[in-house]
Amino acid sequence: MDFQTIPIVRIFDEQKARDFYLDFLGMTLDWQHRFEPGLPIYMQVSKGSLVLHLSEHSGDCTPGSKLFVNVSDARALLAELQGREYAYCRPSLEVAAWGDEGFGVVDPFSNRIWFNQMG
Repeated sequence: MDFQTIPIVRIFDEQKARDFYLDFLGMTLDWQHRFEPGLPIYMQVSKGSLVLHLSEHSGDCTPGSKLFVNVSDARALLAELQGREYAYCRPSLEVAAWGDEGFGVVDPFSNRIWFNQMG
């Protein structure tokens, strides 16, 4: 039996979400949905096996959440992000209290993502 968890992340501004998740984090827009023009957007973004749903819909999830993401090469991902122009988040490598290396980013909606070096 296989499982896949897809967190839903609350967003409030489609363009700011695109700037952060697509342009800064380098994720791909897989699909998007609106019930009609002018209504909230719901979209899926991914980068490798990391898949997130971004939702403007009230009640889907809580803003200010934290995601813990294991990554096989945190240093390479950090170098990739540091090479991009994004004025609102400049992550740096840290050693977590449990001894792993990693780094955190905060999206424009106060959602935090910790990228943790696996193994």
